[in-house]
Amino acid sequence: MLDRQHLSILREVDRLGSLTAAAERLNVTQSALSHTIRKLEERYGVAMWEKDGRNLRLTEAGRYLVTLAQRILPQIERAEDILSDYRYGQRGSLKIGMECHPCHQWLMGVTKPYLVNWPDVDLELTTSFNSGGVAALTGYEIDILITPDPIEAPDIHYLPVFDYELVLAVPDSHPLTRKAYAEPSDLLEETLFTYPVPPERLNVFTQFLVPENCRPRHHRNVETTEMMLQLVAAGRGVSAIPSWLVSQEAETLGVRPVRIGKAGIHKSIHLGLRNGEDDIDFIAGFLTTSLRFSPSSPSQ
Repeated sequence: MLDRQHLSILREVDRLGSLTAAAERLNVTQSALSHTIRKLEERYGVAMWEKDGRNLRLTEAGRYLVTLAQRILPQIERAEDILSDYRYGQRGSLKIGMECHPCHQWLMGVTKPYLVNWPDVDLELTTSFNSGGVAALTGYEIDILITPDPIEAPDIHYLPVFDYELVLAVPDSHPLTRKAYAEPSDLLEETLFTYPVPPERLNVFTQFLVPENCRPRHHRNVETTEMMLQLVAAGRGVSAIPSWLVSQEAETLGVRPVRIGKAGIHKSIHLGLRNGEDDIDFIAGFLTTSLRFSPSSPSQ
């Protein structure tokens, strides 16, 4: 019968590429690992992998089970974490996923009072997902997803937390500071700095540049807000960034916000949750705390 051990073995072989490494990871002997999979193959009459030189290559059946393992095992492991929390008297464990690069400062303002009010909750944060934030949420890898771009999915709902405007950050001396708003053609000779997100998911492209068939002269990804604004202040280019971040650094760095298009680009930060989990006490506590904070008042 197919069980968790089979799925764990196949997942680790797929991750690590060899029986030896998988056996070490699972703390079993290589012969025991091979024997377990051999019995599975004999029972169902299909091979799980084939040798490809010195490496292993999963068969179609093996690949199917790895896909199943990637979906099911995180849920089992999550359940075990929660049961362990209850066993040792903890109220719970809250895993938050972040799809919002500029939200770290805001989140730090939320987590400080939350950790004080919920001392028995273990709080974790991740920005790395195997298949995107929504898949991580539906697959029980995380409990809450922070995102500016909610994607509808079965059994998932979103709570809007705060609104903001996406603007261009430019140096104080930039010609755009003399205009009421930027037009797509204004960026044709510019270097545009953005967070490391594909252009098809960046509003400055989808709502502003692409409809007018315009592209910046150069497009560069920058990991952190601090470095992005330093580059803008040094006259290396302009950046599409939330207005609250420009306001916080405007006087110190010498940067200014410029509206993107006549109507501007207006967005909201959302918290994504699985249906029916709003009433879990420590999750409800995080939602309540989040709604009390806006980026312009992180010290409330």
